[in-house]
Amino acid sequence: MHSENKQTMTGNITFTIIKPHAVRNGHIGPILNKISESGFKITALKMLYLTRGEAQHFYKVHRDRPFYSDLVEFMISGPIVVGILEKENAVEDYRQLIGATDPEKAAEGTLRKLFAESMRANAVHGSDSDENADMEATFFFPYSERF
Repeated sequence: MHSENKQTMTGNITFTIIKPHAVRNGHIGPILNKISESGFKITALKMLYLTRGEAQHFYKVHRDRPFYSDLVEFMISGPIVVGILEKENAVEDYRQLIGATDPEKAAEGTLRKLFAESMRANAVHGSDSDENADMEATFFFPYSERF
């Protein structure tokens, strides 16, 4: 099996973003450690600033929602860390690890319970489907940057 094919096999990858406030608050290391301890292999990782246009494009699915403008502003407010995570049943397992969008409702030990400040500043993003995991990963990482 070629590594290019491995990265697109349904159910084997998910995509994550460590959001600006979590980066600002020094949570990159602890978040990555929890991800690794949970059995995920990090196959791509980088820190970057999103441009307004990139943020608008990435979140275009939400453009008609009332929170869209605030979301774009928040996501361009500082550097983020993006990554591709590999594990069998990756999307579902990562959704469990990150916890509920509202950190007040997130289970103990989840990333959002540990590192989020609010529903908007909820520390991390995780893909919600295999299809979105592939699209989101492709938005940030060409195959030459996937290991």
